Amino acid sequence: MLNIGVLVSGGGSNLQAIMDRIESGYLKNVQIVTVVSSKTGVYALQRAQEHGINNTCISRKSFESMEAYDDALIRHFDAHKADLVVMAGFLSILGESFNKFYDKRVINIHPSLIPAFCGKGFYGIIPHRHVIESGVKVTGATVHFVELEADTGPIILQKAVYVEDEDTPESLQKRVMEQAEWEILPEAIKLYAENRLVIEGRRVKIV
Repeated sequence: MLNIGVLVSGGGSNLQAIMDRIESGYLKNVQIVTVVSSKTGVYALQRAQEHGINNTCISRKSFESMEAYDDALIRHFDAHKADLVVMAGFLSILGESFNKFYDKRVINIHPSLIPAFCGKGFYGIIPHRHVIESGVKVTGATVHFVELEADTGPIILQKAVYVEDEDTPESLQKRVMEQAEWEILPEAIKLYAENRLVIEGRRVKIV
């Protein structure tokens, strides 16, 4: 059984996608052991509560240093025996000690085709605004392993979504979630659970 802990900051639509795939049987031998939010009162925590999943808020603002915040997260996930940590719309930064403790055991979903429209400050609706302003015709989503620098870890999966002429940042965000994020995040978890991901340098091979 693969125990996963999920980090969230908002509505939890990607969390819902994972829970749906577990309940449908697509994700076999996978269970969510805890959901941690960076903010109080977010809908993602309610989603977890409704599914009987342990949930809590651990906010960066509650700690004097990144090291203290990392330690609190490590202790929480370790206490719940999390094998894999999934960042599903998590907007806080993880520090060096967390990344070292969970090296190659943290994955993130990002709403663009990395290395485009990513890095510090590119979260939420912001990547979609930049996509439309840039005039590119294709965007999408990326699942990658997490490293200390934002959005730089080895890429696991990507899925493209076409930008339509009438798109707004909001409509594009919705379509990227529905057509890409909700598909490839559960798929990446499935591949991880089946031990089918092999990291070779900057590349991730699926075996």
